Amino acid sequence: MSILVNSSTRVVIQGITGLQASFHTKRIIDSGTKVVAGVSTHSAGDFHLGVPLFASVSEAVEKTNANASLLFVPAKNVKAAVKEALEAGIKLIVSIAYGVPILDVLEIHKMVKAHQAILIGPNTPGVITPKEACLGVFPDNINKKGNIGIVSRSSTLTYEAIIETNRAGLGQSTVIGIGDDMIAGCHFDEILNLFHKDEQTKAIILIGGLGGAYEEQAAAYYGSIQNKKPLIVYITGFENFEDDMGYASDIITHGKVTVEDKKRIFRDVGALVIESIDDLHQILEKIK
Repeated sequence: MSILVNSSTRVVIQGITGLQASFHTKRIIDSGTKVVAGVSTHSAGDFHLGVPLFASVSEAVEKTNANASLLFVPAKNVKAAVKEALEAGIKLIVSIAYGVPILDVLEIHKMVKAHQAILIGPNTPGVITPKEACLGVFPDNINKKGNIGIVSRSSTLTYEAIIETNRAGLGQSTVIGIGDDMIAGCHFDEILNLFHKDEQTKAIILIGGLGGAYEEQAAAYYGSIQNKKPLIVYITGFENFEDDMGYASDIITHGKVTVEDKKRIFRDVGALVIESIDDLHQILEKIK
């Protein structure tokens, strides 16, 4: 098994004909992902990269039974694209765009919640279940099928975690970047819940950071459950708040919630907290 995406996922790509969209669409098709439709109002009725194009998401869903959407649209158009996907019945949406306006993100959250859907992103590498489906921009050939779930707020460190799980011979069940922006589409605790329900996932890596209360919520959830799977946690960030990091929640609290606070909270609920991403391989070897 896996979470969110698998070999049955049928993907519609909004904004498929753009330069970057075309590049990444070809890559994920070549990896085995079932891209069944694209949306392009100017090219409806044609094909692009062998994918049929439709004028709207609703038409694409009606004709192809698409059940997930990958958005390659400009930041200013993300809200409208999410709204269109939700109204067409899509329950999983991945938004790659960086710099989506904060007010738009807040409205998007309300829409997603009202439709009981899941949004990955914005500003995310996406979600991938190796050898089954990729909705995103993960580098070629770094993912290997296995039993470690990864969820992260840092795109770069996500890739490092993938490499370390490969080095340990464990691979990944599903990898999710919840988004590097201040406001994420879904939260760590939601993903931890899904990983704990997944038989394939034997342990979980969580990469958090400063800003927001996502980590605290995740620790509270982890502490509330029985039969916990091993959870390895790495928190990025600096302790010196004289350097303006721009994280609103930390500025408001005058730095009262620090990196060490977040580490301590996870340790208190039984998570394995590492001090450096370089320590990950050693912990994985112990788990193995």
